[in-house]
Amino acid sequence: MDRNSAIGLTLIAALLMAYFYWFSPTPQPPTAQKPTAPSEMGAQDSTQQIPSTPNDSALAATYGDLSSTMKGQETTTVIENEDLRLVFTNKGAILREVELKKYKTYHQQPLKLVTPTNNEFNLLAKYQGKDIDLYQLFYQVDQQKTGDSTEVKFTATLSDGARISHEYRIPSKGYEIRYRITSNGFAEHLTGDHLSFQWQNILKPMEKDLADTRIYSTITYFSETDGFDELSERSTDTETEIFGSPVKWITIKEKFFLSSIVAKHNFSGGEIQTAINESDTSVVKRANAELFIPLKDLKENKTDFKFYFGPNDYQTIGHVADKFTKNVYLGWPPVFWINKFVIFPVFHFLTKYITNYGLIIIILVILLRLVLFPLSYKSYLSMAKMKVLKPELDEIKERVGEDMTKVQQEQMKLYQQVGVNPISGCIPVLLQMPILFAMFYLFPASIELRQQPFLWAEDLSTYDSLIRLPFTVPFLGSHISIFTILMTAATLLYTWQNNQLSSVQGPMKTMSYVMPIIFLFVLNSFSSGLTFYYFVSTLLTFGQQAIIKRFVDEGKIRAIMEENKKKNAASGGKKSKFMSKLEDAMKASQETRKKAEDERKKRKK
Repeated sequence: MDRNSAIGLTLIAALLMAYFYWFSPTPQPPTAQKPTAPSEMGAQDSTQQIPSTPNDSALAATYGDLSSTMKGQETTTVIENEDLRLVFTNKGAILREVELKKYKTYHQQPLKLVTPTNNEFNLLAKYQGKDIDLYQLFYQVDQQKTGDSTEVKFTATLSDGARISHEYRIPSKGYEIRYRITSNGFAEHLTGDHLSFQWQNILKPMEKDLADTRIYSTITYFSETDGFDELSERSTDTETEIFGSPVKWITIKEKFFLSSIVAKHNFSGGEIQTAINESDTSVVKRANAELFIPLKDLKENKTDFKFYFGPNDYQTIGHVADKFTKNVYLGWPPVFWINKFVIFPVFHFLTKYITNYGLIIIILVILLRLVLFPLSYKSYLSMAKMKVLKPELDEIKERVGEDMTKVQQEQMKLYQQVGVNPISGCIPVLLQMPILFAMFYLFPASIELRQQPFLWAEDLSTYDSLIRLPFTVPFLGSHISIFTILMTAATLLYTWQNNQLSSVQGPMKTMSYVMPIIFLFVLNSFSSGLTFYYFVSTLLTFGQQAIIKRFVDEGKIRAIMEENKKKNAASGGKKSKFMSKLEDAMKASQETRKKAEDERKKRKK
């Protein structure tokens, strides 16, 4: 691509950006959803009617001293810190609401991870042989400040002085809440091996793309014997896991936000489950968890936990629990190492000083291009050598004809004579691939991009949908992402330019144009931050190649090749180890094909 073409492409991209920026839409308010039938699994979507309370004599006859805690007036206690707004209730001593103050839903509504209609907590036990739910009792509330923290204590007392308390400690900032259950003689009234902590959670949509949110929503967990694991995210079936060994923590994960409970002394076992109804657009997924708390721990006052309700932010969650950062998926090794030790640190460093995330992405591209410049130079130099050899390679094809094996042998002979390694241009590209894939995982996992606008994109963490289609195209969807279109156009132009330097012909050359079209469909619903990164990266590659081209003299390359040809002719054409192995492999492949052909002919006879 010459300078005029590059300038033209840049101007077209700039005009498109300016047009869509000024005419970009604003998010529409959420439409009212039709009520759906409640699932058999988990908490119900509608407020449930509280059954009438039996009379005092019936309660006393059934539960004895405990009956006094089964009736009362429900009250709530509101506690706020810098990051959370929490609503507790004295009925059950549980959280009724958890709101993240610094975040909003896609439609700019308060973002609540716990609500009375979407969450249900139970703590089941056997009291003197009878089944009870400790989260249905009425408790006395005591609130006090301890340093920078606020403590809320809920206590139920029996006539014999036995007490059970639920204690919460909320720091002045942050997303962790300490939770303890203490017993003073109360545990002795309980029977069985454990208490059963049950948590049913209906995950409601908080992001723009429901399908994408469902893919990233699941339950993750960690046990000291099996390590970190999770239920299948992409499964549309009911997923269940029964724990046969102690569990340290479980997390109900919804892409950018986590609701977790972490045990100091492990849960002794339990079961988790996720389910999805694809036709119900008012619910992302339903998540159930049942965890066993050893009764022995309650008697010894070792029932110590903490909740984490907050963002799935790699910088925030590292200290929550062991392996908790795995909730942010950074890819497989070596992509994981590149993201963790290179890309993420640079990205987060830039966010400290720059608030425009589109600009951060551009700077990130420039820095990576500078680091990868030596590899890009070697790759371009290899392509320049192939361009110089192209007339001779074409002459071999015309002279030899359709015998591809003979063509390859003659081409290998030419490469040996001029001192060119035909795959040397591929090695720099392969070395750059882990960084390319690192970006593929970086942008969808970065909560920093959530609801960050840039140009016409209202949210860089999801696709830009300025162009809406009146129908749905398979694999593409009902929208077209402008950044994805720009990325595809730039990639096709880059491919065309490279093909002018390459000796590749036939189906492989055609395939090089097909792949960008395939990526148009694949990436159309991905993060617009990702497609914008690929677009800018391709534009900078054009500029980089224009600079490299000034320092690559094709005439000088031809002279070096001619000199190598003379030296190899004088020395008898000594082959390198690599070329010898490559020729051996080609001969072995030719012999295999010949044997297969002979066998086929014998069978026909």
